[in-house]
Amino acid sequence: MRDWIASADGASPWPQARVLVAGLGTSGFAAADGLLELGADVQVVDESDSATNAERATLLETLGARVRLGAGSTDRLPGEVDLVVTSPGWRPSTPLLRQAADAGVPVWGEVELAWRLSGPAKRVPWLAVTGTNGKTTTVQMLESMLRAAGLRTGAFGNVGRPLMEAVLDPEPYDVLAVELSSFQLHWSHSLQMHSAAVLNLQPDHLEWYADAPDPSSQDARDRASSQDARDRASSPDARHRAMTAYRRDKALIYERVTHSCVYNVADRATEQMVEEADVTEGARAIGFTLGTPAPSMIGVVDDLIVDRAFVAQRRDSALELAKLSDVTPFAPHNVANALAAAALARSFGVPAAAVAEGLRTLTPGEHRIQTVVERDGVRWVDDSKATNPHAAGASLAAFESVVWVAGGQAKGTTFDDLVTRHAGRLRGAVLLGVDRAVVAGALRRHAPDVPVIEVPGTHTGVMEDVVRAAAGLARPGDVVLLAPGCASLDMWPGYGARGDAFAAAARSLAPPGPPGE
Repeated sequence: MRDWIASADGASPWPQARVLVAGLGTSGFAAADGLLELGADVQVVDESDSATNAERATLLETLGARVRLGAGSTDRLPGEVDLVVTSPGWRPSTPLLRQAADAGVPVWGEVELAWRLSGPAKRVPWLAVTGTNGKTTTVQMLESMLRAAGLRTGAFGNVGRPLMEAVLDPEPYDVLAVELSSFQLHWSHSLQMHSAAVLNLQPDHLEWYADAPDPSSQDARDRASSQDARDRASSPDARHRAMTAYRRDKALIYERVTHSCVYNVADRATEQMVEEADVTEGARAIGFTLGTPAPSMIGVVDDLIVDRAFVAQRRDSALELAKLSDVTPFAPHNVANALAAAALARSFGVPAAAVAEGLRTLTPGEHRIQTVVERDGVRWVDDSKATNPHAAGASLAAFESVVWVAGGQAKGTTFDDLVTRHAGRLRGAVLLGVDRAVVAGALRRHAPDVPVIEVPGTHTGVMEDVVRAAAGLARPGDVVLLAPGCASLDMWPGYGARGDAFAAAARSLAPPGPPGE
């Protein structure tokens, strides 16, 4: 291994480096492209030889990379590799990554690579967000606030655009709004955020942290629905170990922060992460709260979002940043997202007017508490992005009377707390997906009077049956809410496709016939 890799940055002698990129997804392709531009010797491996991967492979080979696709291509670590850059979803137990660790070869993610390569010449401040729920919305709000302040910025990371795109962009940015998943943080070792926020911490991705089967060994949909993976994450001890590891990775976002560590006052775990973090001297802890803020917090007074953190006289005064009506869609958890985004923006000196303008002008993303149709007094709402119980609970809390559409891949999580908390607002529940029995069990234990309809089948057409069943339970004034609390890969390629299927079925639902039919 090259000794300089341990402290490498954009000025290092990359033409001397032999780098293996593991995975040819969006981040893997961006990593390989950037390394080739720096002159590195690049190999790329991926188990999938899909049309998309084949097209990417052809382009990278034209640029000088060696690419191996197809079954078995990731079984063995090639000889003479100085660095492995891994896809964020690959577990440390993957054979190739285990072999790298045993051989003393460093393993980075694309985020770590981008951070390293941005220095010293292209280093700009990163304002970073993680948490179980709300990351993408918060980063989009933050990006909108930064743009409203006249800054050149963009939303990068888990939100969709690889960070290597920012590094390779010839026009410099002023600041980046960065979403980081626990997987991305796991493979990052030297990040130093200007400011960072952990929005919340709830059980999610426990099957990943319970050492589920090798992610390079089979199709992603099969991996995600693996019974073995669910079994590994199901015992109380396994869930505790997995949650501890998940929390540890989330907390990495606060390490070395230079300005502000933003935490959720209502979620003590996030504040503890700040207390435990090894930050740069002078960095501050900034809370956000749906209640009245104390000094060094951003919160709510009457119908206003106010700042008592970044004002000169914060002990006895506050600055109005925006109105609650500026937050769309309006729901308590989305106001919390706005508060966190405002805290990060204010940490970078964004004026109050830009915070308000950023919220007002933001177009909310799809599949996030999105009304798709209203018919006969019933509102149909798509929150397919609610892929864990905590997110589903936040969505349920926004409505008074709900026919709940739930199920999919539970990822080792449980629904007992959610059902206990929200049983009183449930008109009924319609369940689908591979782990629907997990949700059904919680409903039987804690809401036995709530009507439950389980819809079997693993084909995407099941959603039409689900919608018809929900229509039969709903009454005028109800909300039929798709807030699955589960991932979607057992039946759809992603939560977006699931939400689209729900919306299409709801819109095409035949109106009821005249009385007597």
